[in-house]
Amino acid sequence: MTSVRLRTAAVLAAAALLLVGCTSDPLADDYRSGSGKGYISGDGSLTEVAADDRGEPVEFEGTAIDGSAISSADYAGEVLVVNFWYAECAPCRAEAGDLQQLNETFEGEEAHLLGVNVRNQAATAASFEKQYGVTYPSVLDINDGTVQLAFAGEVPPNAVPTTIVLDREGRIAARILGQLRDPKIVETIVNDLLVEAE
Repeated sequence: MTSVRLRTAAVLAAAALLLVGCTSDPLADDYRSGSGKGYISGDGSLTEVAADDRGEPVEFEGTAIDGSAISSADYAGEVLVVNFWYAECAPCRAEAGDLQQLNETFEGEEAHLLGVNVRNQAATAASFEKQYGVTYPSVLDINDGTVQLAFAGEVPPNAVPTTIVLDREGRIAARILGQLRDPKIVETIVNDLLVEAE
């Protein structure tokens, strides 16, 4: 009788393991497929926050790829587009040209772009910038994650890439979760925010 119970328990345990192996986990599925992606990207969805509903200003400081200090205070009174990225991220590479285009569009305006590199050291991040012609600065956030933590409020950067737009007061006004599909969306948001404070 004991051996029958043991055999039954073993069969049930094996069946449970098979069932667990059949459940779907997007990250595990990507790994098994050999994609090497290693991340789950957002779907490009946009979240906008009305002026009356925006929280406290986001305050951060860090070190840029070139070693210079950079902080939210550097952009006081201006609109800031913050993009979270890293070099091996395919959607980050795909949107790099669009973000650089936005940077050039905002030149001379009271609006700026800032990258936040979440995984790379300076040499890798600098190589990415050179390859894709990126001229706006990026903070290296791999060692302590303080910039990511500063944004971890009601509209956090839950995927890579994520683009967050801060209003002139430094409050989160919009978030695009995942790859930027159309730079005109960010341009419109920024232009509205520039007018909003006038």
